[in-house]
Amino acid sequence: MKKLSPQRLFFLIIDFIVISFLIFDFGFFVYEKFRTHKLIIISALILILLGTNIYRYFIQKDKTRKLISLTYVSIFASVVLLSIFVYIFASHHVLEHYLYKIKPFLEGSLLLYLVLRLTILIRYLYSVYFNPAILFVGSFFIFDLLGAFLLMLPKATTVGEINFIDAFFTSTSAVCVTGLAVMDTSTDFTLFGQGVILFLIQLGGLGILTFTSFFAYFFKGGSSFKETLYVKDYVASETLKDTLKFAMNIVLFTFSLEGIGAIFIYFSIDDLSNLEHPIFFSIFHSISAFCNAGFSNAPDGLFNENLRFDYPFQWVIMFLIIFGGLGYNIVFNFYNYIKLYILNLFTKEHKKYLVRLLTLNSKIVMATTLLLLLAGFTFFHFSEGTNTLGEHHTAFGKITATAFQAVTPRTAGFNTIDYSHLTMPSLLFVILLMWIGGSPASTAGGIKTTTFALATLNIFAIARNKKRIEIGTRCISNATLNRAFAIVSISLITIGIAILLLLFFEPERDLISVAFESFSAYSTVGLSLNLTPYLSYPSKTVIIVVMFIGRIGMLNILIGFLRQMNNQFYEYPKENILIN
Repeated sequence: MKKLSPQRLFFLIIDFIVISFLIFDFGFFVYEKFRTHKLIIISALILILLGTNIYRYFIQKDKTRKLISLTYVSIFASVVLLSIFVYIFASHHVLEHYLYKIKPFLEGSLLLYLVLRLTILIRYLYSVYFNPAILFVGSFFIFDLLGAFLLMLPKATTVGEINFIDAFFTSTSAVCVTGLAVMDTSTDFTLFGQGVILFLIQLGGLGILTFTSFFAYFFKGGSSFKETLYVKDYVASETLKDTLKFAMNIVLFTFSLEGIGAIFIYFSIDDLSNLEHPIFFSIFHSISAFCNAGFSNAPDGLFNENLRFDYPFQWVIMFLIIFGGLGYNIVFNFYNYIKLYILNLFTKEHKKYLVRLLTLNSKIVMATTLLLLLAGFTFFHFSEGTNTLGEHHTAFGKITATAFQAVTPRTAGFNTIDYSHLTMPSLLFVILLMWIGGSPASTAGGIKTTTFALATLNIFAIARNKKRIEIGTRCISNATLNRAFAIVSISLITIGIAILLLLFFEPERDLISVAFESFSAYSTVGLSLNLTPYLSYPSKTVIIVVMFIGRIGMLNILIGFLRQMNNQFYEYPKENILIN
């Protein structure tokens, strides 16, 4: 094993001190008389980090490491200059008041430094261990644990210390962008606790592979072939070319759309005075909606009296859910198609052809999504128009409320109605929508729209005695069909086992509530018939496992453990098996 140099050991000690102090700063209460001392220590840490990274920059020979050190120097130098600027223009130069003014900048720079260091550590793990599926699963599990420990800190909750199962449940639900909650996000968690949940949602929605690849591209780190393979699998890129650039575009697209969504949410709220932190509320719901997480930091969620009749706000949420559930590939593909189509309208010469620019995958996803949205709107209009949707009296209100019910069951999990009051046909239809979910390579869960579409098309192909599915001038490969049916089978087996276990641990619960909860957990939706908060610890553990499997995909876990690297160059004789 390679021995650590004294310099590297010193930098690791500094990183450990920063992590420990940040946990202490954000997670624990400090006596009033020690708060100034705490801020002095933070300032000293920033000066030490600035000095060590200036030293790093001059001793490093590798260009990538020099760039990383220069980035750290820029962050901390900016904070130091800003602090000097605040001090010069301060009305009074009392140390305590001055430190409290610059506190957000001090803590923000340390948090950014910590995030960058974590991404570099994860990239290192990718470089030494070659199994994308295992690393993908492992990264989610590690952040589940880290999130649980952060949520157990005293300053994270308003109810004092919480047990590990509840903290781990909340963390897993956030990382897996599910939204099922055993605690009230708005009242049981402080602003710090809600911030931890929001960070976990963002990380789970983007995926740690995409997040670290963004910094890999930013630092021009000459990413390895291994890392490119990891990202290619996760972002569903068809080629290795520009894979990391594609991952960077995903991150930028996500942050841009979430930023725009937060602005629209802020200005769509009827009465900002009802919100304690309107800006944080807007950011929280924008990220939660785009990541299809379903978490809300409003009392009673979107069923809140001030929100369930705020129709412009609901339309913003719906658009964010749809964009997040479509998937980056689909959005980028349609963007390029529309851009080229518009350019061709204004360009008489040298027109670019649109042949095959819009992929078959995009067409299937869009057609299935539109069909499900239309079917959901029509169904809920007739089944719930005089029931749960009856309190909306205006035409615009009824259209908005009905459209919201068609959108949210497909893995978003926000509720503007009481789902425990739905009719039985509506509950079964919601279960179907939850099971189908969103689109591949998106923030949504479920078996995915393409899987459902191919399984349905295969029924008609068999009925017509066709050996393969043909769409236009293209046919679907057998490997794709095999994967689709494997996903369908695994999902039903996993949900079935979950239902059996929950009925065993909760014998007093009715079947429909347990089935609804299981489908919601597996498809990472977050809708509930008010069962989650009252589950026993064994039942909560079952839901945790189901949420994790639903987000990661049981097929990915099996591939990671069972896939063999060698190819088979032989084929056994074929034999037919009776099916029906």
